[in-house]
Amino acid sequence: MSYTLEKLEKSQVKFQFDVDSTTFADAIKEAYQKTKHKFQIQGFRRGHVPMKVIEGIYGKEVFYEDAMDIVIPKAYGEALAAENLDVVAQPELTAFDFKEDGGATFTLVVTVKPEVTLGQYKGLEIAKKVDKVTAKQVDEVVEQNRQKQARLVDTDKTAENGDIVDIDFVGSVDGVKFEGGAAEHYELELGSGQFIPGFEEQLVGVKAGDSKAVNVKFPEEYHAENLAGKDAVFECTVHAVKVKELPALDDEFAKDVSEFDTLAEYKNDIKNKMKADAELRAEHAYEDALVDTIVANATVDVPDAMVETETEDMVAEFEYRLMYQGIKLDDYLNYVGLDKEGLKNEYKEQAAKSVKVRLVMEQIVRAEDLKFSDEEIDDKLAKMAADAGKDLDDYRKTLRKEQIDYIVNQILSDKLMALLKKENSAVVKTASKKPAAAPVGKVGEETEEKPAKKAPAKKSTKKAEQPEA
Repeated sequence: MSYTLEKLEKSQVKFQFDVDSTTFADAIKEAYQKTKHKFQIQGFRRGHVPMKVIEGIYGKEVFYEDAMDIVIPKAYGEALAAENLDVVAQPELTAFDFKEDGGATFTLVVTVKPEVTLGQYKGLEIAKKVDKVTAKQVDEVVEQNRQKQARLVDTDKTAENGDIVDIDFVGSVDGVKFEGGAAEHYELELGSGQFIPGFEEQLVGVKAGDSKAVNVKFPEEYHAENLAGKDAVFECTVHAVKVKELPALDDEFAKDVSEFDTLAEYKNDIKNKMKADAELRAEHAYEDALVDTIVANATVDVPDAMVETETEDMVAEFEYRLMYQGIKLDDYLNYVGLDKEGLKNEYKEQAAKSVKVRLVMEQIVRAEDLKFSDEEIDDKLAKMAADAGKDLDDYRKTLRKEQIDYIVNQILSDKLMALLKKENSAVVKTASKKPAAAPVGKVGEETEEKPAKKAPAKKSTKKAEQPEA
């Protein structure tokens, strides 16, 4: 058995195999041995019908398909071992012919990892933008925490935006009540935008004991199709109007919400956490910008098969996240008006970028000859075992090969990023951009949010019948 190899475009190679008659005859005999139990012919016990008898009844080609299933994997495996190719997708059988001498020929097209030509990945100057933390931003966080400590107090005054109304409501369309369009003792903060446009505005001015008919129109794009664009009336009964009573901003407030004795100490702690979080965000943004620049400088023709595989993995991961929330993928797709192919298209661009980044980073690892040691794996496992509260040996026994491979990749990724940072200088700039809101979180002085994985936009999962936006 022999073959020829031809390189094609898009990181594909074509194998053309020539199977001699002896090899194919042996495969036919093997196919007979594997399948002879399937034949039941009068005068013979099942599994004992001679091969020639079966061929005489069903034709000489009766075992050809099973023989192909024996010949192709064996020939393909031997060729891969000889050529040392890094295959990234299942081979495609594009031709199979039988020769007059009893042999056969077949052609396989295989997608392999593409060649990566690195561009400049050292000596780059990438800006590291650091968000400045201002006193106003600190005060905003303090106010958020102050609002959480507010007490609700009944009042006889008319309701204003910011007040909470305790209401019963019953909704109807054309005089017919709809399922889920009613609630009792619902506490609604006016001006919060929880309900559809026009609902909360019409409750401004009500008092405890009032009844109010609220006339609204459901938005055209409302998620419940039976209500979208419809005029509705909500009969509301106001049980109470409540106002927020906020604690004074003083040292006593600081003692109640933190471990600090003074308001000044509390604010300083918030500022330090915000600066730390801003620094972390800036570091992540710098890493992303560094990788993006290096990948843009590289040349690689990403195979469609790798993008398809990555897309499938992303969709599977998204389906798993939905399952974790108790949502079936089919229900989600029906809700957002997509099919499985449409969902895959949502991920295609991100998948292509992810594959290209991985290929370029792997090439740098090879170019720099980055290695890992058994000691480094042991150290990583020891930390993971300690975090899980388990003995190291017991923890190691629970890990699959895929998990060990993941740990190895983590080690190499950390080494790679450390090398890239060392070889490329960060130009630190103070950004005037307001840091992302963080109620009590760490926020540091010099970072931007690390982009999250892009996913298809999710629509609201609120009950369709509620008068909420």
